[in-house]
Amino acid sequence: MGLPALEFSDCYLDSPQFRERLKSHEAELDKTNKFIKELIKDGKALVQALKSLSTAKRKFADSLNDFKFQCIGDAETDDEICIAKSLQEFAAVLQNLEDERTRMIENANDVLILPLERFRKEQISAAKEAKKKYDKETEKYCGVLEKHLSLSAKKKEAHLHEADNQVDNVRQHFYEVSLEYVFKVQEVQERKMFDFVEPLLAFLQGLFTYYHHGYELAKDFNHFKTDLTISIQNTRNRFESTRSEVESLMRKMKENPHEHKSISQHLMEGYLFVLEKRSFVSTWVKYYCTYHREPKRVTMVLFDPKSGGKMGEEESFILKSCTRRKTDSIEKRFCFDVEAMDRPGVITMQALSEEDRRLWMEAMDGREPVYNLNRDSQAEGMAQLDVIGFNVMKKFIYAVETRGIDEQGLYRIAGVNSKVQKLLSLTMDPKTCADVELDSPEWEIKTITSAIKHYLRVLPAPLMTYQYQRSFIKAAKMDNPETRVTEIHTLVHRLPEKNRQMLELLVNHLANVASHHHQNLMTIANLGVVFGPTLLRPQEETVAAIMDIKFQNIVVEILIEHHERIFQDVPNSADGPNNMPSNQSRRRSTESKAPSCSERPLTLFHTPTHSQKGEKRNSVADVQNSTNCNNCSSSSSSSGVGGGGSHSHTPRHSLTSNDGEPDSRQTRPSSLTTSPSPASPRSPSWPMFSAPSSPHPVSSASSDSSPASVSGRKAIALYACKAEHESELSFIAGTVFLNVHASREPGWLEGTLDGRKGLIPENYVEFL
Repeated sequence: MGLPALEFSDCYLDSPQFRERLKSHEAELDKTNKFIKELIKDGKALVQALKSLSTAKRKFADSLNDFKFQCIGDAETDDEICIAKSLQEFAAVLQNLEDERTRMIENANDVLILPLERFRKEQISAAKEAKKKYDKETEKYCGVLEKHLSLSAKKKEAHLHEADNQVDNVRQHFYEVSLEYVFKVQEVQERKMFDFVEPLLAFLQGLFTYYHHGYELAKDFNHFKTDLTISIQNTRNRFESTRSEVESLMRKMKENPHEHKSISQHLMEGYLFVLEKRSFVSTWVKYYCTYHREPKRVTMVLFDPKSGGKMGEEESFILKSCTRRKTDSIEKRFCFDVEAMDRPGVITMQALSEEDRRLWMEAMDGREPVYNLNRDSQAEGMAQLDVIGFNVMKKFIYAVETRGIDEQGLYRIAGVNSKVQKLLSLTMDPKTCADVELDSPEWEIKTITSAIKHYLRVLPAPLMTYQYQRSFIKAAKMDNPETRVTEIHTLVHRLPEKNRQMLELLVNHLANVASHHHQNLMTIANLGVVFGPTLLRPQEETVAAIMDIKFQNIVVEILIEHHERIFQDVPNSADGPNNMPSNQSRRRSTESKAPSCSERPLTLFHTPTHSQKGEKRNSVADVQNSTNCNNCSSSSSSSGVGGGGSHSHTPRHSLTSNDGEPDSRQTRPSSLTTSPSPASPRSPSWPMFSAPSSPHPVSSASSDSSPASVSGRKAIALYACKAEHESELSFIAGTVFLNVHASREPGWLEGTLDGRKGLIPENYVEFL
């Protein structure tokens, strides 16, 4: 049964039946209000779910669109092309469908949620307010009526008449409120039939539109779906027909692998183990190597399938030669040595079998070993303790001290091997050494420090020599710490001069590094661990030698901690085959003759004071080594560095002057204590030697320094020099002087430059 009708006349009677009928209408309104409230909540949840569904479908469509099929081979069939683009078609359909869903979701709020909320607030809430007013007037009318009826009839007539009027007014107002309430209740009951249902119809219409759009998309997609189905079936059929052939080929490969191994005339590739020396041990590292016959380029990629297949950086070099390794020269089998055009040293490789080694050697045009090859010839092409080596080391050290001395893990963190080899190749090559700028971001500090260590490792013999290696170890094993220092001090001064000079250069640098250990974390002990096995590597790698590594580290620690005492003071017991008696100085006095090019310490900048130049004109001012590596090597050879030239001056190790008087002792200058002069004509970057302008062979000025022999000749500058007196000439390396002749000042020449005459340091020029 439906709700009973509410008659306006019943408002005046206000009967119990009227009240019951009114309550039934009120209960229906409460039920409708709760239903609409739940419907709005469910509608919002539905819209949010549709949004989430749309987001998920769009993400799914994006994943389909991003994936690209990669078919085997360099061409695709039509079926494969159709299958390959199917995912993009699927994604396009889904995106189109979701675009329509998005429009439906955006309209759902306007056509469903807002109308329902408006009906609930404007109609049902208004009916509730009318009920509150009706209940309040009912209570008021009943109270006034009861009070009026309790009046005594004995009251005055005027008073009773006034009370009657008051009751009539309250009753009239009550009737009006009752009529309004009944009208509102019935109005809401009637309005909900359309105000409530119409938004639902609009929402369903949006759903129908969305589904109809999907139906239209399905019709449009039907043609592609048919083609795709055919392509899938064709591809499946081809797969089934070729699978048996592939399996047959696989079985043949398993049974006879050598018959089916692919061998190219232009390419050889496969895994090789490469011998790498790391610290004090030799390690075999697995590389995948590729050799191209035409450019003779070998490419190596660090790769080990056992470690998860992580691939390292690619290294490459140009092959110079390939030689089979003698079985008795190495404990490993299947080994061969290769030499590179663009990196120093010999690379030892191990093939996987004898047959594999044969194939590699055939591809690389390998040769059999020369059995009478001695150690010196094997070391040919390696780093040497020559002028080039000294200047390279100084250049590296200067870069480390100016750019990264505070960098944590200095010398402990290794650089990329290919970059280290490239840096050494460039700096050791006279043609490219001057072009290397170590302040470039290309050369990381770890690359430079690794280059320093690698240079020391590839020397033909360790810097502290095989001859004294056991003596240094024995000294480190002494019980008394002071005795250790004294013995090591003595042994250092027994080293060959070039070895001692390079060791001094290195140790002074390491002492500087250790002084910054709070920043770089490289204490003296840490530096000993890094450089001990390098400076004192044994001649043979044995268990006993490995056990002595800790003592090698101690030797380096002592050198660093006591570097000033060890290198600046000559001990009384330093006599040896390479040293003269200790009561005489290593250097000749400058009163006798200015030092030649080979006799000057190979320092970065040698800057004497002005007073020294005034008193003894045989010293030089603010020297910046900036002549070409190749020419400096030739100059050094002719000046006595290599000992190959004939000279009229006293040799480097002579301890007396020309008149037989003993030399005055001089302090060895520090290799890295001074900085480039701001007035230097070259750039602030570390200079290498620049080539002289004349192609003719040069000879040392000091070897032909008498006034008769030098009068009126041309000379070329080997070094740059900045004048500190108006009578001197400033010049850069490569400058040509005219009319050069002897000067009254010992150690100086007079020459003409740009029409101006002046003094030139004798040891800074070579005669043409």
